Amino acid sequence: MAPSSKPPLTIPAHPGSERTVAIIVLAVLAAVSLLPVLLTPIPAMVDYPNHLARMYILSQNGAPDANPHYEVAWAFYPNLGMDLLVPQLARLTGVETATRLFLLLSQLLIIGGALLLEWVRKGRVHLAGFAALAFLYCLPFSWGFVNFEFGLGLALFGIAVYLMLADGPWPLRFAANLLFVTALYVAHFFSLGIYGATLGLFELSRIRGRQMSYPVAAARLGALALPALALFAIMHVTAGSIGSEGTSWFPGFKPVWPLRIMNGYNLTVAAATGLALMIALLLAARRGVLRLEPAGIWLATGFALLYLVIPSKLFGTSFVDLRVIPAAALILPAFCSLSLPNRAWRMAALAGISGIILLNLAVVLSVWLPYRADYAAIIASFQKIDRGSRVLVGSIGDNGDPPFADLTSYPMYYAPTLAVHYANAFVPNLFTETGKQPVRPREAVRNIAIPYGGPVPSDLLAAIATGRPPADAPPFVRTWYRDFDFLYVLGSPAANPLPDLLEVLETSERFVLYRIRRKP
Repeated sequence: MAPSSKPPLTIPAHPGSERTVAIIVLAVLAAVSLLPVLLTPIPAMVDYPNHLARMYILSQNGAPDANPHYEVAWAFYPNLGMDLLVPQLARLTGVETATRLFLLLSQLLIIGGALLLEWVRKGRVHLAGFAALAFLYCLPFSWGFVNFEFGLGLALFGIAVYLMLADGPWPLRFAANLLFVTALYVAHFFSLGIYGATLGLFELSRIRGRQMSYPVAAARLGALALPALALFAIMHVTAGSIGSEGTSWFPGFKPVWPLRIMNGYNLTVAAATGLALMIALLLAARRGVLRLEPAGIWLATGFALLYLVIPSKLFGTSFVDLRVIPAAALILPAFCSLSLPNRAWRMAALAGISGIILLNLAVVLSVWLPYRADYAAIIASFQKIDRGSRVLVGSIGDNGDPPFADLTSYPMYYAPTLAVHYANAFVPNLFTETGKQPVRPREAVRNIAIPYGGPVPSDLLAAIATGRPPADAPPFVRTWYRDFDFLYVLGSPAANPLPDLLEVLETSERFVLYRIRRKP
């Protein structure tokens, strides 16, 4: 569609009162959905404190009070969205505010990108805004995959711009593609993959629909891929990388994730809202009121196949397959239509999706607001840590994997990494994986760092300290009682497991801070 022929921004042509109600409901839901980020200095997302700690290191790089245990090492690799933007913004607002603004920008990109994509395809906004709000706090986003969220928002805008120029002059389309491919490569590698897969499937659907010949389609697909191939070549020549090696499949989780995707804190709410949404969509499709256009069928099939075949862990990035679900949920509404038979059905649908959005939002607020006190408590405890110390993080009753029995405890897992700022400490759990973050531990502490990992089970620490280390004990904790100065044990406070070795300094509802009495 040429730019001059774009229809005005509207919702479906229902009576005026229904249009007004839909607009008001969408606007109110969007405003309310941003409240958690606006009301919490540190959002209660598992990865967020770790990202915030890294932003402090990047912002203080080269300053006299910079952390002595870490160094900044830039290279040509992706996943650098917040690493490039937040330190620059922090010069004006401070690191904590700048990081939160980045998260807010990511949410606005998700909502705005979904709306723009639907408008470009249909000439109206109808389903995409509500889909974006329903998934705004889905599991990948509420767990703090902020670079992915930012990149996916950019990808939505990039897809919309490409489709806007699909039948226009090829140099303009190529230039727009080059711009977005470069931006997405820098922001997050998997968001670039979503962008490329979506546009590739769209172009293939046009061949099937006889809208273009095979040679033209091949040329368009080649032009799509060329900028990405050039970037990968540059990365190879400059010794860049995309995360670490290692690929893992966990096929048993693939049937489960759709029932867990909607909420990152309460599996019951996630299952209830996910099932309600899937049943409603299935019934609407069977009754013929929900229809996918031909390009939408290609996209839905492609996303389904991608979800089934993609590894759960790729290039050191976990939960890769999980990220396909929100991507599909944000893109497919632009390629489908919903035509309900009368006002009662339309109002019922509006009430249903609004209920799902508000229920998920209520769960988010019920977790985030109390965590303001928990994060304040751990920040206060950093005053009892000697500056420049080495701080180990342990946990009770798990091995660092998501605690599905109580996901509300998950946002505490990386809170101790903030000690790298407040106490200039070394914390081995800080994200420092080559190819993903531009921060790395200095040589003196590199042997006791975990480039990407969670807390160490407290039972393992106790076994090592009492001379009963298991054969598969990780090397970085084999002599933890000599290598570290302080220990945080996350979870409900319990009796001191090693009173001869550990001295209690601070106790909170979610952690205990110990001083380690060095053993010879």
